[in-house]
Amino acid sequence: MLKKIASNLINRKTAEELLQRAKTGSLKKSLNAFDLFIIGIGAVVGTGILTIIGTAIQGGPESLGAGPAIIFSMILAAIACVFSALCYSEVASIIPVSGSVYTYTYATLGEFASWIVGWVLMLNYVIGNITVGSSWCGYLTQLLKGFSSHLPSFIINFPIWLRSDFRSIYAMCDKYGLDVHDKMPFIFGTIPIAINLPVVILTLISTIILIKGIKESTRFATIMVCLNLLMIISFIVMGSFYVKPENWTPFAPNGLEGILMGAFIIFFAYIGFDAVSTAAEETKNPQKDLPVAILGTLSFCTILYILVALVLTGICPISLINTQAPIAAALHMINKDYMAGFISIAAVCALASVFLICHLASTRILYAMSRDKFLPRVLRAIHKKYRTPHIMTWCVGLVIIFCSLFMDLNISAELCNYGTFTAFIAICISVIVLRKTEPNLNRPFRVPFVPLFPILGILCCLGLMVFSFKQLTSSVAMFFTWITIGIAIYAGFSYKNLRR
Repeated sequence: MLKKIASNLINRKTAEELLQRAKTGSLKKSLNAFDLFIIGIGAVVGTGILTIIGTAIQGGPESLGAGPAIIFSMILAAIACVFSALCYSEVASIIPVSGSVYTYTYATLGEFASWIVGWVLMLNYVIGNITVGSSWCGYLTQLLKGFSSHLPSFIINFPIWLRSDFRSIYAMCDKYGLDVHDKMPFIFGTIPIAINLPVVILTLISTIILIKGIKESTRFATIMVCLNLLMIISFIVMGSFYVKPENWTPFAPNGLEGILMGAFIIFFAYIGFDAVSTAAEETKNPQKDLPVAILGTLSFCTILYILVALVLTGICPISLINTQAPIAAALHMINKDYMAGFISIAAVCALASVFLICHLASTRILYAMSRDKFLPRVLRAIHKKYRTPHIMTWCVGLVIIFCSLFMDLNISAELCNYGTFTAFIAICISVIVLRKTEPNLNRPFRVPFVPLFPILGILCCLGLMVFSFKQLTSSVAMFFTWITIGIAIYAGFSYKNLRR
């Protein structure tokens, strides 16, 4: 009995089986290299550069900040990413199938490992979208305040319990000595009511757009990404004239520990190239376009991030950096209020595109898991007209709405990072295993210096992950609770469904 269970746990699908299934799939192939690049840029250049960068520089409730040395944190994070990006490029070109690293793990390490990886990827996208949604709501609130003379007060200053989660409201009241009963209503005097209404509306709009079709979704994302890039480049150019080198002193106020924690926190921004691989099955020429889009996304965004960090820390002393809207606040400091307003408008658009792309990625991963019978069959239903997984898209949207009721920006970002590290470690292992088990596969793209580069990728990700454990106690506990729940679901439902 134990031998049979162990055999099932490591049961895997070959690359040929996965490719054959993709050929007979129902998803529409409509994406090219530019579309994939937009998906990557849209997922990377968003919350990380608009919000999380402030926490990485200044520090968070449970972490030290890197200060101006954040540029070294970004380089360290990019180095950790580049090994994984190379591995993504090789495996995605071999197995261009929906599901990203979940599918690749199934082809190398077996069904139990693939289930755990797929389950953890939900931290990247579903839970990570809580961070994106919270940031979007914050910028939207700031934008509305700029129209105070044109809009009614109930829109400009709508109640905090309609734009935040109850955990954040409790924390705010504790910090400023406020009565929490004055900030949100309670049922029977004990059950708090808090609904992030802007996030609910954004989720519903995102769900409708994604059901209409992935090509339509990328067209929307393209417009948002172009506006976002225009905003960021404008900030770099204008802000560079107001940089004061003395603000870069001390350069690394918390030493190596601050730089390492900054690398961990800013890692949230680099989830984008994984989002590229989730759309592999809907790409016209995946063998060629996927590696170009993945490596292009990482290279472009790393350079952009470093330039923004240099200008931001050059304008603002570390103590004055706003961790909620750092770029807009920096422009206020140099009396460029009109630019700050433009930043807020662009941020609202950019974060909406990030939200949409993360929503897209999560549905494609869950679609692949459902197709492999890890999840109920009904979830993999395809819309007859739009050829999209509409039921799964609605389910993901409802989960995002539910989680937004009690999860705050910092914890969801940290959980997302743990999911990202786990996925990156899995993809590096997959390259090593595939080189041994299926050496004759056609590899349009090959990682150089195997197994050295994949091993370096594993060590970089594992090192940053373990280093963070001693500081981020709350998110670490939630991460392992999430893993435990995933194992329970597999044992109670997924294991019983034969996949062959």
